Amino acid sequence: MTESTLLPELIALTAQHSPQAIALTSGTSHFSYADLSTSVSQFAAGLLGLGLDRGERVAIYLEKRFETVIASFGAPAAGAVFVPVNPLLKPEQVAFILRDCNVRVLVTSPERLALMKDVLAECHDLRHVVVTDSVANSAHTDITVTGPLVLTFWSDLLRSPARAGHRVIDVDMAAILYTSGSTGKPKGVVLSHRNMVAGAKSVASYLENNRADVLLAALPLSFDAGFSQLTTAFHAGARVVLLNYLMPRDVLKAMEREKVTGLTAVPPLYIQLAQLDWPATINENLRYFANTGGRMPRETLNLLRQRVPQAKPFLMYGLTEAFRSTYLPPDEVDRRPDSIGKAIPNAEILVLREDGSACSPEEPGELVHRGALVGMGYWNDAEKTAERYKLLASDAPGRQPGLQLPEYAVFSGDTVRKDAEGFLYFIGRRDEMMKTSGYRVSPTEVEEILYATQMVGECVAFGVDHPSLGHAIQVIATNAIGTGAGCLNALISECRARMPAYMVPAGIEIVAGPLPRNPNGKIDRKLLAAEWLDRHAA
Repeated sequence: MTESTLLPELIALTAQHSPQAIALTSGTSHFSYADLSTSVSQFAAGLLGLGLDRGERVAIYLEKRFETVIASFGAPAAGAVFVPVNPLLKPEQVAFILRDCNVRVLVTSPERLALMKDVLAECHDLRHVVVTDSVANSAHTDITVTGPLVLTFWSDLLRSPARAGHRVIDVDMAAILYTSGSTGKPKGVVLSHRNMVAGAKSVASYLENNRADVLLAALPLSFDAGFSQLTTAFHAGARVVLLNYLMPRDVLKAMEREKVTGLTAVPPLYIQLAQLDWPATINENLRYFANTGGRMPRETLNLLRQRVPQAKPFLMYGLTEAFRSTYLPPDEVDRRPDSIGKAIPNAEILVLREDGSACSPEEPGELVHRGALVGMGYWNDAEKTAERYKLLASDAPGRQPGLQLPEYAVFSGDTVRKDAEGFLYFIGRRDEMMKTSGYRVSPTEVEEILYATQMVGECVAFGVDHPSLGHAIQVIATNAIGTGAGCLNALISECRARMPAYMVPAGIEIVAGPLPRNPNGKIDRKLLAAEWLDRHAA
């Protein structure tokens, strides 16, 4: 084996040349690459012993722990597909995922199994439940399942005889990642081995990850950027610190204790971290911090750079449907801090008009991603797949007239513009753009200005139907540290001084923080807007 082509080979290859290197840390425990590779093979053999067929789904409903990683790589090693379930989801939400993608095996803990007992009967394709915790034999009788389900304990599964996994190739399914949303049901994004390995190689190349790196897994592993911490690290032979945290300060404590060199997080977490005092030793080790999942407020970026001046900032953009799309090199941050950069290695980003033709420089258009990271569509949802995964026009950039086979690309639904030098700038999601007084306004643009006032801790903007304006701009915000409840009038005055009249919010509500997050840690704009409408319904 010289290069990884299948997801489990990211671990196996590193285990061959660096068997005793530490792959995972959880609390005070560590897992070497050799032990991790062995456990992945044992888990795969156990699944095959349960009769799992090629391409069948294995759901993993756990917090971040060694077994979560083993199962995530062990399922595809068996030729199956892993489905990471966010541990914050409630039983009914988990049951929807199990039913939607016809899960055969559920990997969970006794505590979570107890929460699921009333909904498992609805999961008609489920046949096996694997309980991860080490439970004394005398306590085995306390954990039961009913109906056709078969209960297997983790330690028993890993003692199964060695078996070769079903043969798969790089274009076969490896994972289904469910996107979160406050309205409608989540959609399962299908990713191939090729998608995930290509993503690992691309991200590791521009972040310059290496064996000396220590990456903090602070994001949920059910989130594509969270799972990317594993794939990127394993490709580079680095160490991953698994962290389940309650408070932002727990993140800083882990970074200091483990001498973390790379941190990837979403803007809401960075906003909270920027307001804390950072131990000086973090700056001695942190090589970079990377942002994904939304634009980082410029004020937050400035504060972080003051906290860790030696660390390089990477501003990234990605979507689950294509794993990762763009990044802004650190040496461009001062010149263009609002840019999402250019395409990552081995991807091409187009900016297209509605008719499929390429936009001119500075002309807004839809961001379209083509290349090896384009996923396999939404599981069992032809309509949504057709909306997001579309054929490129025969004369699209990168296509040649003589090509006969069509090419699918991800049409993101995000509006961006590209400057004359090829750098991209995010304008907003099409389904979130506001039109007020005849002007199109991005909620992120409003939020950026609010953060720049340093008078809000967190904020979210959204449009509310208005009979004459089209949309009235509404803002919900928390107080910044050191400001009082009386700052509302001053904040509105700042908005009027910094914004054109059409952009000034019609209303600002100051609430106790933090603002609610969706399961991926992003501020839940749709939920906040829906709750606001409920409160103000006539």
